Amino acid sequence: MHITAISEKLSVSSQPSMEDIRSLRGKGFTTLINNRPNDEDPAQPGTLAEQREAKHCDLSYAFIPVTTSTITEADVRAFQRAVNGSEGLVFAHCKTGTRSVSLYLIGEALDGRMSADEIVEFGRSRGVETGVAAAWLKRHAARRPQVKGFFDKRTWSVQYVVSDPATRVCAVIDPVLDFDEKSGATATFNADAILDYVRDNGLTVEWILDTHPHADHFSAAQYLKERTGAQTAIGEHVVDVQKLWSGIYNWPELATDGSQWDRLFADGDALKVGSIDAKVLFSPGHTLASITYVIGDAAFVHDTLFMPDSGTARADFPGGDARVLWKSIQEILSLPDETRIFTGHDYQPDGRAPRWESTVAEQKKSNPHLAGVSDEEFVALRARRDRTLPMPKLILHALQVNICGGRLPEPEANGRRYLKFPLDALQGAVWE
Repeated sequence: MHITAISEKLSVSSQPSMEDIRSLRGKGFTTLINNRPNDEDPAQPGTLAEQREAKHCDLSYAFIPVTTSTITEADVRAFQRAVNGSEGLVFAHCKTGTRSVSLYLIGEALDGRMSADEIVEFGRSRGVETGVAAAWLKRHAARRPQVKGFFDKRTWSVQYVVSDPATRVCAVIDPVLDFDEKSGATATFNADAILDYVRDNGLTVEWILDTHPHADHFSAAQYLKERTGAQTAIGEHVVDVQKLWSGIYNWPELATDGSQWDRLFADGDALKVGSIDAKVLFSPGHTLASITYVIGDAAFVHDTLFMPDSGTARADFPGGDARVLWKSIQEILSLPDETRIFTGHDYQPDGRAPRWESTVAEQKKSNPHLAGVSDEEFVALRARRDRTLPMPKLILHALQVNICGGRLPEPEANGRRYLKFPLDALQGAVWE
């Protein structure tokens, strides 16, 4: 095993054997990063085997699988976090080491610590391949929105700040208001982190956008509106969701006209984030009101698509429909192959680091719910899968807040706010 030092902290190598991994501690390494997807080669050990061996050797372990053609900025940032978070030296590998080097170099360039010329010289001086990193940076140099993802571990949700580098104007997409169902406590940790990012980067919030009324977390749209003055928006079919759930909640006084938002978007509507053109796609199937925001080269699909290793959204919520979901997904996949896809949840299969960015091409090639699957097969697949899923633990808590644009119930006479939800209104109980 040939190990190449990339920085004072990071070294890379080709695929190590189990014996090689056992030798890492003796060489001073404390962290192992695997950048190789499973099943690339029948001979590779795979992430579970590597993770077991790393644990046995008292090594921290991170699984950040990438391919040279599908590296995203989110992958780069995950790699940086794993390296920076290590208490000691870091050993990273893929098949040859090229992808691990590329993740490091792209991060250095994005953060302004290294120029394109310096990347070339870096590779020449160390005898490592830098063409992948150089090609990535050239391909992504054209003006496009900057996307910052905020991952909420409690709800597995991803929130976004999407900004125009030219005007410093941004949109916030699907912000989370913290809620602890055990104590009934609310907090604004997630939303305040977004505000800190906005302030620290000199941004102006123009839009607060929700893709649909969420079933697994409270929306922080109203909280952020109060602090930024930005417009709130959602898809126009939120009125159908309001009418459906006003019946479930026995809530006749609820305004079901979408007036809780500043703007309701229809399919095909156009907007701008600073100087960047954006449009809205109606993407029902997961819910009656789901929409996709296409901002420059980035599509924000929330629950419609997950990362390719995680499949697609469930379609068994009230108003959901797997056949309709299939049609919505096909419209999203008709966008250019290089379109960046940003999903709203990540459940970290195989214990990998959180990821939320892919591309249309990657989804078509690698998502097992889509690649080589017909519409009928998809509908049957979703029906089988959905029957095994319990209802989200916060669905009855969250919907009454989210169909009001993130507004909590008004305080009652004693000054406290109260949630109300029905018994025996939804199917999907899991008693075991």
